[in-house]
Amino acid sequence: MRNLQEIKSNKQSKYDEIIEYLKQDNGYWLENDKWDLTKEFFIGKVIRTHRYINFLNISNEVMKNELKFYFIYSFKNNLLKNSYIACLSSTLKHFSSFLNKNYLKYKSFNDIDTNDFNFKFKDYLVEVGFKISNKGKINAYEMNNIIYVLDFIKDFYDDREETEKDIWYSKNIKGVKVSATQDRQAKSISFKSIPPYYRETVKQYFKTIITKKSFSTCFTVSNFMNYFFKQFYSNGYTDGFIENLSRKDIENYLYWVNNDYKDKNATYKSKFISYIRTFLEYIQMAQYDKAPKKEVSFLIFQDDIPKRELNKDEVKKAKFIPEPILKQLDNNIMDLDRPQFIPIYILLRETGWRGTDILNLRYNNCLEQIWNNKEERYNYYLCGEITKTGIAQLKIPIRDKVAEMVQKSIDKAKELSTEENNPKKYLFNTYEGKLKGKPLAKQNLLYTMKRLIVQKDIRDANGELYHFRLHSLRHTRAKEYVEQGMGISVIQQILGHQSLQMTVHYATVSENVLYEKWKNTEDLELFKVDTTNNELIEVDTSSTEGENLIRYEYVKKNLDAVRVPFGVCFKASKLPCKQQMNHCLTCASFCTTIENIPEYEEEIEKVKQQIEISNKCGRELWAEKNKQYLNILEQTLEKVKEHKLVHKNGKSREDII
Repeated sequence: MRNLQEIKSNKQSKYDEIIEYLKQDNGYWLENDKWDLTKEFFIGKVIRTHRYINFLNISNEVMKNELKFYFIYSFKNNLLKNSYIACLSSTLKHFSSFLNKNYLKYKSFNDIDTNDFNFKFKDYLVEVGFKISNKGKINAYEMNNIIYVLDFIKDFYDDREETEKDIWYSKNIKGVKVSATQDRQAKSISFKSIPPYYRETVKQYFKTIITKKSFSTCFTVSNFMNYFFKQFYSNGYTDGFIENLSRKDIENYLYWVNNDYKDKNATYKSKFISYIRTFLEYIQMAQYDKAPKKEVSFLIFQDDIPKRELNKDEVKKAKFIPEPILKQLDNNIMDLDRPQFIPIYILLRETGWRGTDILNLRYNNCLEQIWNNKEERYNYYLCGEITKTGIAQLKIPIRDKVAEMVQKSIDKAKELSTEENNPKKYLFNTYEGKLKGKPLAKQNLLYTMKRLIVQKDIRDANGELYHFRLHSLRHTRAKEYVEQGMGISVIQQILGHQSLQMTVHYATVSENVLYEKWKNTEDLELFKVDTTNNELIEVDTSSTEGENLIRYEYVKKNLDAVRVPFGVCFKASKLPCKQQMNHCLTCASFCTTIENIPEYEEEIEKVKQQIEISNKCGRELWAEKNKQYLNILEQTLEKVKEHKLVHKNGKSREDII
């Protein structure tokens, strides 16, 4: 089956392309105006009481075929649920009458004004007896959603780049990160609810995050963005309000959020503020024309974002699995009633990866052997794409026994897989049923683990059956890494974290261990190693280099300095980090010395490899981002070699504190 991109590449006229698409399945969709749901190549069974989808009453032949194209394309690409398709029998009866009444003389859906169409259709439904809810929608799910056919057809006829349109479909954007396990996630993002004055600004911002974050996350952000604009415009604000935002305006917004969602928890409400703050900070730092004139940190305070109200015991419980519980799970895992989930559990325990990343492994490239010069042997590495943080291919070492298990899973997948039942080559695939060709469901693994806990009577300290969370395995593995003395930067790479901050969050469970390591290296003398002869040399404190070094050591030791990749961050702990979407290298609080040269050289080689992988995988945007990062690395390295110590703020740091 050809996808929409393939259709668009055809040189035929757009309508002819639709006709060609409808000729699938021996011309059934084109030749028949009454589709039988019980046909094997369609749903194959009767859902509820509906058997047929009837297009006979649509008089306009072109619109009829466009509507058919929308339904069958959406069905074949899982854009519409089977249950929704089955409801179309009654829906089309009303929709056909509406089209015949209002748009009989139009050549195509593409010629219809969207706003006019939506208004007239709602008016028609009220006339024939449908009621409108408090939210202004018709009390019939399928009636509210049938109108999306207009957006779909207009998008099909639109040849512009996807990110230039007002509706973005995930499958039409190169480099977009769509999780293999999120079958029901949104397939498109609409910017039509954004006021025209700010629409291009918002779209420009989304261009910067669409390949950095998962598509589902971007969809979520867009929903909160819609709320933000809706509230301001519905409360009397007009075009240009963002540029002139004041603290009072933000206080109004906080009131609206708390009033509309007073029954929601703090975690949910925090997104209304944090997502908007990130958006405003970015467009301000990027110097967009329509960015706030006032510094965002003076508009939205850190305290404005609600905190999760959990006691320490609950937080601790949510983080990692207690040792006695973990031993019971590990010892009984071979007794799972669905054995196909055993290797998945073992990989979660071994790696600390997210469940979605393990389920996204592909049997053709997930296991690799790399020569170890020191041990003079090949070591096994697990290889996979980390969609959440945008890592095209992460490689981490695994034990030989685990590698043997992975190889057996690979052999089994190769044996069972065909182009039809596993086209994307998932290691842990569903080979039959309505989810055929998709990885095993994460939720089913969770249910299987919970049944094991009941079967083996695994209880917590309070005597209750243990409340298992899949993500707890990730927390648990991170805790084990820290307590074993593994470096934070190494843990960051293994877990596929985007920021060092997230890794440090895991490390807090071993504060005492980290303190002891710090204590042993606390007392630093003003001596450096001459790398040419490995001898100690005393620094001339009267020189500029010596003066800078004294300041560096003093500040690092006495202020709230934090070790970050390639150097030290001197940012005051009370100040928000403005580099969350960027690298520390460009931050004014960053300081680096010749001690960090090996880190730069190692990172440069890794980034070059990442660029090569991204190019091979067709991830042009990732490759371009990595090229920009590589350029910053190389420039900074040159400065460090020349100046020995690089700190953007220089002597001003002490004054700030």
